[in-house]
Amino acid sequence: MILFDEQTAEDLNFKEIRDQLVDFCYGETAQKRFKELKPLKNLKSAEYQLSLANELLRIKEESIRFPRLEFKELLYELKILGKQGAVLELESIIKILDASRLVNDLLKFTQKNHQEFPLLSELIQEAEYTTEIVEAIERILDNKQRVKDNATEELYRIRMSINSTRKQITKNFDIALKRMRAKGYLAESNEGLVNDRRVLSIVSSYKRQVKGKILGSSNTGFLTYIEPEETQSLNFELEQLLDDERKEIKRIFKVLTEQIQRQLPLIEAYQSVLTNLDFIQAKVRYAQLINGVKPAMIDESYIEMTNAYHPLLWLKNEELKKPTLPQTIRMDKFTRMLVISGPNAGGKSITLKTVGLLQLMIQCGLLVPVDANSKFGWFHHILSDIGDNQSIENELSTYSYRLKRMHYFLSIANKRTLLLLDEFGTGSDPDLGGALAEVFFEKLYSKRSFGVITTHYGNIKLKAAQLANTLNANMLFNVDTLQPMYKLSIGQPGSSFTFEVAKINGIEDEIIELAKQKVNSSKVEMDQLISELQREKSNYETINAQARLSKIIAEDERKAYELKQQHYEERLERQNEVMERNNKYVTSGKKMLQFIESYQSRKGNKALLGDLKKYIAIEKSKLEEAQKEATLKAAIKAKKPTKKKKKSASKPEKPIIVGSTVKLIDGKQGGKVLEINGKEAIVAFGNFKTKTQLNKLTVIN
Repeated sequence: MILFDEQTAEDLNFKEIRDQLVDFCYGETAQKRFKELKPLKNLKSAEYQLSLANELLRIKEESIRFPRLEFKELLYELKILGKQGAVLELESIIKILDASRLVNDLLKFTQKNHQEFPLLSELIQEAEYTTEIVEAIERILDNKQRVKDNATEELYRIRMSINSTRKQITKNFDIALKRMRAKGYLAESNEGLVNDRRVLSIVSSYKRQVKGKILGSSNTGFLTYIEPEETQSLNFELEQLLDDERKEIKRIFKVLTEQIQRQLPLIEAYQSVLTNLDFIQAKVRYAQLINGVKPAMIDESYIEMTNAYHPLLWLKNEELKKPTLPQTIRMDKFTRMLVISGPNAGGKSITLKTVGLLQLMIQCGLLVPVDANSKFGWFHHILSDIGDNQSIENELSTYSYRLKRMHYFLSIANKRTLLLLDEFGTGSDPDLGGALAEVFFEKLYSKRSFGVITTHYGNIKLKAAQLANTLNANMLFNVDTLQPMYKLSIGQPGSSFTFEVAKINGIEDEIIELAKQKVNSSKVEMDQLISELQREKSNYETINAQARLSKIIAEDERKAYELKQQHYEERLERQNEVMERNNKYVTSGKKMLQFIESYQSRKGNKALLGDLKKYIAIEKSKLEEAQKEATLKAAIKAKKPTKKKKKSASKPEKPIIVGSTVKLIDGKQGGKVLEINGKEAIVAFGNFKTKTQLNKLTVIN
């Protein structure tokens, strides 16, 4: 069973994600689904939703022609069609026509692309392809979505009469207008329009001289608007015809509604298909905004987020044109608790929220901003305790609230629980609160829960170093500038840099030294040790990076030299071959010239001809021999075995196993191997644990 915690949704900013998704919807049905979006029941359901979204994302990214998903929902129309004797209005008929055309286009797409997009095809095929509805409506409506004159014979007759009557009204009115102008009864405006009827603008002092019906006057009373006697009866006749037209159109719509009612299940399928696609396309449009992808998923407690971004932070920084650093986090049964420490404003909370939010999004079927090779597990509970939550209603302090949350976590936590605890244990006396937090930590650990925890408490960091399946981590901090780097580093706790930050912010040395005296010396030494470790690690990583870069450059230069040398040798060989051929041609040319000169001087000679034949035979024999030699050399070269490098006679290195005493190849301090997972090992150096590559370790004899 999946337990959804609304407080967690608020803590992780998931409500903002839902609100943003609502803005990408066309209809209220999809909007409602996003407003109520919760984790799906199981991994299979999530995989299905993610795959649906991924298929539509592929269509958009590959610019494959796909029907434009713009439509108006049919909720009102379905309600009307469910009532006997109901009549659809023109607007509703147009909506049904548009929906039928769109679904038919979608069905045509699935027929061509069923193999490539099977899930979308299956969803769309909930509806049935038919032109019956479209043809029935198109018999009634023209291209401008107006009722055709020839929709029925009666409507045609009525509209012809309407046109004829309007022409006669115009003719008679123009006659009256001309007459009143000649008598000087008209105002400067001549005419007006009252209730869609043309009226004469008569100066009020002449109104009794004009035959007709008074329909109004100007605000000042200077003008009187009169319908001339010549158009009165015709206007009445026109009103009757227009009423006949309205009645005939209603009758036509009633017949059409009855035809559509027979297709009610299909109209319901239209609504279902289009609203489901609206829901999916909103996910895809949001994924395009945040660079979301579909990662791999497995049915166990597991997290492997590579180059993961917090979507809200990324969007905010994009607006501000600021870079956002991604985080890479891996958690499994061997490292299921991650304790992050370091200075304030260094990125601890946002890292924690990134893990929780992306996991929650995945379990809701949303594409997430990570590398596609990332892998997500499945949790039954995603629970958080973040920030300064205070219950005014229940008059609970922050600490009381957090204690109640912790009690709740302890009651339900198990191996399928992901906990996100920010500033773990704060809100009370540091020593007492820290002690209680340590016990909570041990209890949650014993339940085999997964968790990302941020803390400043030294005892929590120490406990993380002692527990087998727990790792310390820290947010990298530039120890020279004392500025956060917003990058997570796994393997050791972080310093709060309390005194260092105070100094850079202008606090005098005297005050800092007095503060140090107030603190337990072991705490100061511990923080200084962690600071020094971070500095050494930072220096080591810098040197290591420079060494790797130098190695790469040297290797590239070596390859470039070898390639250049090879080109020179090949060129020299080709030049030698050309020179040799040229020499042969020169020698042969000289010999032939001698034959020609001898022939010309002797004026023909059989003996000379015989010498020429012998020369040609010899040259032919030389050529054949050269070809045989070249073939033989090529064969020998092909069969020649490659020289094997002699193995060094150095003593073989001892294998690294659990319990081995080892040190870093470039280090001095010895440590004990606690666990080996593939090519990685967890090593305890005193009270601190770190994860490192096996090839970076050597056994101490």
